[in-house]
Amino acid sequence: MTNELLYQKALNLEFLTVEEGLQLYTTAATPDLMFIANEIRKKLNPGKIVGWQIDRNVNITNVCVAQCKFCNFYRRIDADDTYITTIAEYKQKIDELYEIGGNQVLLQGGLHPKLGLKFYKDLFSELKTLYPGLKLHALGPAEIHHITKKDRLSYREVLKELMASGLDSLPGAGAEILTDRVRSIVSKGKCNSKQWLDVMREAHKLNMLTSATMMFGHIENIEERIEHLISIRQVQSEKTTEQTGFISFIPWPFQDEGTELKNEQGVTNTVLADEYIRTIAISRILLPNIKNIQASWLTVGTEVGKICLQAGANDFGSIMIEENVVSVAGANYNHDKESIQRSIKEAGFTPQLRNQKYEYLEI
Repeated sequence: MTNELLYQKALNLEFLTVEEGLQLYTTAATPDLMFIANEIRKKLNPGKIVGWQIDRNVNITNVCVAQCKFCNFYRRIDADDTYITTIAEYKQKIDELYEIGGNQVLLQGGLHPKLGLKFYKDLFSELKTLYPGLKLHALGPAEIHHITKKDRLSYREVLKELMASGLDSLPGAGAEILTDRVRSIVSKGKCNSKQWLDVMREAHKLNMLTSATMMFGHIENIEERIEHLISIRQVQSEKTTEQTGFISFIPWPFQDEGTELKNEQGVTNTVLADEYIRTIAISRILLPNIKNIQASWLTVGTEVGKICLQAGANDFGSIMIEENVVSVAGANYNHDKESIQRSIKEAGFTPQLRNQKYEYLEI
């Protein structure tokens, strides 16, 4: 099939196959991909509004048994500098978040061998008691899978218990690339591809809001990136019309500084601006059933992020008051409330503060 026919199929919001997506990614010119993706964005998100958010990323612990080769944040449990964040530390961080107008924390942690369901239920309940209006965007499929193994429960049972304790939404963390060849090399201590997707399936059945991600630019090939997108799309297509499912998709390039992949295997991040823009565009083309695509300025920089708003992205993410995992691996960009809005305006769009549900908020 010619690219022109595939463009029309995409503009009709039809599902492209892996082969068709691979053809477009490998043969279409970047301006063409950008144009088609932007036209699809207009269908799904008419107008010129670009969302942004205020939240704070707090790491529950730095202990992790997964020991992923792209992560240099984790510590083994017997290391000297391990920690579990205390309630007093949470209070200080959340108070600072509230002072600048935010009310959501992204809680992520490693797969701690001693922390099970009771720990997370108690933590979420206490935080919600202290801050009733706080939104908890927390854990991820890898952590949920880890808890189910430790406590011998089902995904549904763990998710229901966590929701009852205050969990509001489930991040798409730990996806990396959803093919088992890649995961067996870079994150073999985590859940496999099917398990990650099955956690999300159960979350959607419970009508929990989720997001999806992709970390690329390490050992995967282009076809595996396309397969990742198709797997995400498949899970989204299984939800009912009453369920939101994946509210957004966020791709970002592997950050290599100090990682085992780089130091021991010589794998470096080679994703340049054009490749990231093409990835945003092909994501929009292959994911017509996910309304929001976010440009990761944190990992690619503001200028590339602004171009992505012309290539299918409609969201600029969060000002990220605190972020430790990708930052320690080389992501050094930052924004405050003023600069993120200014950047969106410079790209020709109207900035709009939002929450995790993509409901618009007053500043």
